Amino acid sequence: MKVDGRQPEKISPILCWDDIDTVLLDMDGTLLDKHFDDYFWEQYVPEHYSLLHNISVEEARQELLARYRAVENTLDWTDLGYWSHELGLDIPELKMRINHLIGVHPYVIEFLEFCLTLRKKLYLITNAHSGTLSIKLEKTSIGPWFDRIICAEEIGVAKESLIFWQRLEDTLNLDKSRTLLADDTEKVLAAAESYGIGQLIFVARPSSRKQVRYSERYPSIEFFKELVPRTGTRIPA
Repeated sequence: MKVDGRQPEKISPILCWDDIDTVLLDMDGTLLDKHFDDYFWEQYVPEHYSLLHNISVEEARQELLARYRAVENTLDWTDLGYWSHELGLDIPELKMRINHLIGVHPYVIEFLEFCLTLRKKLYLITNAHSGTLSIKLEKTSIGPWFDRIICAEEIGVAKESLIFWQRLEDTLNLDKSRTLLADDTEKVLAAAESYGIGQLIFVARPSSRKQVRYSERYPSIEFFKELVPRTGTRIPA
């Protein structure tokens, strides 16, 4: 637990890969550096919004942060069409202008290789809008690693909803008790836990530019190499 506002003590994951058939991975903050998203929504969009409305960047930022929060945990929160209409800006075009900031976290590819070596089913499960997903898959080329990629808009609700996990189980025909989920959002992990997803991992370093923050409730990692047995350790067949 937190003591005097300090960092919670890290809960280290203990996994038995023999007990896992399926690996579900979030995208933003989990596989990809969330610095792109933080910069885009908290700095880049407010700069353009301030020019459009002739207000200061700080005024624009405060207004936009309030509008973001109003639809958090819903599909509108990540819907590029919704925000383009609401803000009067071409959000996909703005994302393309700074797509050089999109990057894969260290050790992600090695982890994906490890999972495939063990013949685990790999699924990318994201709240990101399909437009954002296309931009990021084109930039990072991580798509082919996965058996399937599912956006929350395909399911009809955000991952923070219990209904998402019910529908996902039906869609993928997975055994939830033998499934691992890694995500950088505790609300998502809590919904998955309530539904019965067997193994939950919190990604404590979603952005390369922000301080690591461990979960008080879930096993945490900074990098995916923490889930790969060290050289010389027996890997389950």
